[in-house]
Amino acid sequence: MQRDSVDLGTVEIPRLFRIYFIPTLLGMLSLCAVTATDGIFVGRGVGSDALAAVNICISPTMVIMGIGLMLGMGASVVSSIHLANGNVKAARLNVTQALLLATLIVALFLLTTLASPEATGRLLGSSESLMPLVTAYMPWIFLACLFQVWGAIGLFIVRLDGSPKYAMWCNVLPGLLNVLLDYLFIFPLQMGIRGAALATCISCAVGGVMIMGYLGVFAATLRLIRIKLSRKSMALTFRNIGYQCKIGISALLGEATMGVLMLTGNLVFMRYMGNDGVGAFSIACYYCPFVFMIGNAIAQSVQPIISYNYGLGCRHRVMAAERLAIFSAIVCGLTVTALFVFAPTTMVQLFLDGDLPATRIAIAGFPLFSAAFVFFIFNLTAIGYFQSVKRVMPSIVFALLRGTYLIPVFIIMPEIFGNSGIWLSLFVSESLTSLCIVMFYLHNK
Repeated sequence: MQRDSVDLGTVEIPRLFRIYFIPTLLGMLSLCAVTATDGIFVGRGVGSDALAAVNICISPTMVIMGIGLMLGMGASVVSSIHLANGNVKAARLNVTQALLLATLIVALFLLTTLASPEATGRLLGSSESLMPLVTAYMPWIFLACLFQVWGAIGLFIVRLDGSPKYAMWCNVLPGLLNVLLDYLFIFPLQMGIRGAALATCISCAVGGVMIMGYLGVFAATLRLIRIKLSRKSMALTFRNIGYQCKIGISALLGEATMGVLMLTGNLVFMRYMGNDGVGAFSIACYYCPFVFMIGNAIAQSVQPIISYNYGLGCRHRVMAAERLAIFSAIVCGLTVTALFVFAPTTMVQLFLDGDLPATRIAIAGFPLFSAAFVFFIFNLTAIGYFQSVKRVMPSIVFALLRGTYLIPVFIIMPEIFGNSGIWLSLFVSESLTSLCIVMFYLHNK
């Protein structure tokens, strides 16, 4: 298998960042296309109530994805430092332990939630009228979480192993397959919302198998290894997992913030605008992962550069990489905001017809909602930097602030500004977090 020639300690920082960022961004956007394609076909083929049902099911999957990102970031940072110090076996062990734990967590999640899908749906805020759609979508989309966490962890490791282009294809190919299967299942086969969930599950399975096949057979350095079951080995496993979680927990909190955004937003929109409001908000939530993945792509692309040079003690290269990442975050945030401000009608009508109430609500709300995106991407990039240099406490605090601000802001803003305040809640939460990060930097520079 062809690999890119990447020397993290000597190649110029802009070139290194470009090598990692372009395939990482394309791959992550393709991964988001899996979810967005579902939304487009569901909205066009089933209706706005189906979009609301999909949005209700998504929030717990975001938490599971966050666990994968936590373990992936933690394993990647630890493995990067081990590789910088020449300890290949320890790096392989950390990768294997992360994947094993993630698999066990998803198995427990499936047993808990699918034992009673209706009870799970009510807990997530579903109305009785939406329940048939929720229970039809839930089993398959929850099963897809297994393959998604393999990808969330494995993509970190594949890029660190020197194959960022292969990592990109692990996202692109499932994305293309999902488009084909969504059309086939929803329109010719008339499988409705269950067909959309099945299409996602199959396409995610393809990506997960590609990742595990690489790590099991084709990896140059970071191959999976057998974990011993002795008492000493188990103690080492728990210690390593704890350290990975400590480093990567802010990635979990970042994904959990997306889950909090969706869950709290669903409840608030349902209270103030009913099913049509949730349908409109669900369209915004289909675009949110794109924004989230842009921030993640920047953070994950710069992470191996920062962590490796941090392990070598090259402070000037660490800071040069972070300055480039912050600049990229601001440019990307402004670009995405411009799309939401100047083309909301086109973006919304990809999902729903123009004469529906949910469509009109979404078009009016998109420019307000997008005010958050520069701060959103900046926060993810800054938190990723703290993770990469093992500054655990700042990364945890700032990741917690994003979710902590969000709930009270969602409650207060509509009371002050009405329906517009709901759309502006994310902006207030993210800008407050950015202010805290900047103040922390200026105080500790």
